[in-house]
This record gives sequence, C-alpha cells and structure tokens, in this order.
Amino acid sequence: MQKTGIRILAFSFLFLLIGTARSAAQTITDALGTYTPYSMFGVGEVTRPGTSLNRGMGGIGVGLRDNRYINYLNPASASSRDSLSFMLDFGLMQRNFINTDGTRSSAYNAFNMHHIILSFPIWKSSAMQMGIIPYSNVGYRFVEDESREDILANVGSFRYLHYGQGSINQAFAAFSATFFRHLSVGAQGMFFFGNIEKNAQAVSLSNPELYGTLKTGYDIVIGSFGAQFGLQAFGNFSPSTSFTVGATFQPRATLRGDVTRFAKVEKGSIIDTVYSFVSEGSQMSIPMEWTVGFSIRKRDKWVFGADYTQSDWRKSNFAATPGVLFEPALSRTLKAGLEFTPDRYSIRYFMRRWTYRMGAYYDQSYMMLNGNQVTAIGVTFGFSVPIYRWYNSIGVSVDAGQRGSFENNLIRERYIMLILNFNLHDIWFIKHRYN
Repeated sequence: MQKTGIRILAFSFLFLLIGTARSAAQTITDALGTYTPYSMFGVGEVTRPGTSLNRGMGGIGVGLRDNRYINYLNPASASSRDSLSFMLDFGLMQRNFINTDGTRSSAYNAFNMHHIILSFPIWKSSAMQMGIIPYSNVGYRFVEDESREDILANVGSFRYLHYGQGSINQAFAAFSATFFRHLSVGAQGMFFFGNIEKNAQAVSLSNPELYGTLKTGYDIVIGSFGAQFGLQAFGNFSPSTSFTVGATFQPRATLRGDVTRFAKVEKGSIIDTVYSFVSEGSQMSIPMEWTVGFSIRKRDKWVFGADYTQSDWRKSNFAATPGVLFEPALSRTLKAGLEFTPDRYSIRYFMRRWTYRMGAYYDQSYMMLNGNQVTAIGVTFGFSVPIYRWYNSIGVSVDAGQRGSFENNLIRERYIMLILNFNLHDIWFIKHRYN
C-alpha cells in the first residue's frame, strides 16, 4: 500500500478520536443528544447499538459475519476480515422526535457524532477492534403548572420545570480469534464514561418574593469498567450458501462515579443552600445481558438474520423519580433484517452494485411506568454505496418507529433516526514490485 493511504487513514482516526473525546467531555446545554421524556428515568434512553450496516437491518449483528464491514455487536466477529486489511468506520446521527400526550405536542431535532471504530489484524486468523460508541443519552425539558386546589388556595400558583441532559459513552477494545475454521471467539473490555444531570425547579408565580424558587437536582460523573464475551459458529449449506450462529454475554457492571446532590432556594440575589453533598461510589448498575442470533447468506447476493436480546434491570438500584411510579423491568428485544445486492460486480449499472437493507424490531424497554412497560416498535431501511476501491463505502440507514402510547397517561413518541456512515478500507503491508 502507498504511504499516503496509511497516513490518511491513521490521521483520520486520530483526528476523529480526539474530536469525539472532546465532545464527550464537554457539557452542551443547548444541544441535547436526545429529546424524550423517557430519558428522565434510570440511565436514560439506551442507544440502539450498531453502524448503518446493523441499523438498516433492524439492528441485528450478533450472528453476522462480513469481511467488508465492521460489526462491533459481537466481539467474535472481529476475526471476519481479510488478513491484511485495515478498516475505519465512523458515523453521524440525526434524530427527530415528536412527543404528544393527546393534547400537547413537542418536536426536537438532535445531531451528534455516533461512533468511531478501528479494526486491524493481529496474527493470521485473529484481529482487534477498538472505538468509542454511545451507551445512553439523557435529554428532556418540560413545564407543568400546579393544579391541586388546596395548594392553589394556600400558597398560590406554582410552575414546575424539569430538565436533564448528559450521556454515557463507551470506549472499548475487542480481540477475536478463529479456531478449527468454523468457530470464532472474542472478548471485549469496555470503559463507561460520561455524566448525567437531572434538575427540577418549583417557581412561585403568585408570590415570588416570599417563596422564591426551589432548585433541586443531582449530577453523576461516571467512570467504570465492563466486559463482554462472544462466539460465532459458521459453516456452509452449499458452496454458495453459508450460515452463522452467534451469542454474546455481558456480565452485570456497576456504574461507579461521584454523585453530587443539592437543594437550594433563590430569592432574588439571595441563595439559601438547603443541602449539598458529594457521595463517592454510585450504586447504579447495568444488568447482565445476553443475545443470540443467526444469519443465512447467499454469497455476494443476500443475507437474512435475526437477534434476540434479554437483560434484567430489576436490581439496577435507580433513584426514585418524584411523581411517577418507575420500576426497572425485564427488557426483551427481537430484531430481524435482510440485505440484498443486485449485482456486486456490475460494470454497466452502478446502482446494481449498491447494497440495500431493510428490517424491523420490537423492544420491551427496561422502564415500567405506573405498572405499564414502555415498548417500541419500528421499521428500518438503508443502503451502502461503494466508492473508490476495495470495500470503501458510504452507508445510510433510517429508523422510523413509535415508543409509548396514550394508554395509562403515557406519552406517545414518534421518531425518525438517520445514520450516515463512512466505511474506509485499505490493504497494508503489500510490497509493490513497481513504484
């Protein structure tokens, strides 16, 4: 490979890695990573993982092996690659939300860096992946006025403001090796980092000089380690048709960090601190999670697959949310997807070389609100456009779905998420005969 290609790939990764780390460390008040009232509970809105490859197929990936793309959903898939190839994958995400309770509606758009991942060989049939991906996001703002007659009669009208922001990101490094030609195993170390802020205000509208504004909230700064293990078994039904079955296991992990809690009353320029303390060692945790999946592939033509994920959040020890009966629940997700390439090697028709994807998912989230589990259902589609040479491509995926409903006083949320993905691929350590 030419030295110019090496420098471009290496410097691109370094530049984007620094930019992502700076963005994750900086708190941006006016640009939320998400905007949903469902992010006010627990660790917030858990991000659906995957690049545009995965997201375009409903989010599958645990039983998927493809040497053209990076698939970080199963650490065992890292060994599915050409032995001299280096790959870099980074993506951007645009989210569009419309929330309504039947009488009032709100809309919000959010744009963020989504992921950056580097994959490279180690030795023969072994390889590594490393990168930064999102884990969860918090972003909500809403206002409500006091409606209880006894409070209105005794102290007057109050307005309550609730707002939160922040995110938890995940830096990871995964190693994978293939044994006996049909079995791949992988292990992944993860570091969770980020901060989450949740705040509330009670503002007196009738007599602000007497009651002032009560502000309460907490800020948690997280830095904690985790792990994930995966395996994939693969073989052939025929010379042109192959299969892969996979599984991942992620042990329970405590999200360690410092928690700052405060309450204060503001009356004009006077601030009276009711309490403010910092406690070391958050008791929040993310649960044990396991996923099984499979895929069937017709060589250079199509792939079909499905995944099932389950995680038990019931012992996650989240803080209570005043005014709402929130309980962590058993989460289940079912995903299925299809990929199709009309003619990968077509010379006359460029669009026949594109790869097209579609899929669907059903998600029972970890949130139980007032005795009702919040669910989501969605459809996805996308495509990859080959560029330049090797397996370089630009990918796009669209995720359109609905979470929650009007039943039992919940909020119905409709969303469209767009991921723009850049997959860079090159071959290293080839000695050219001629310059």
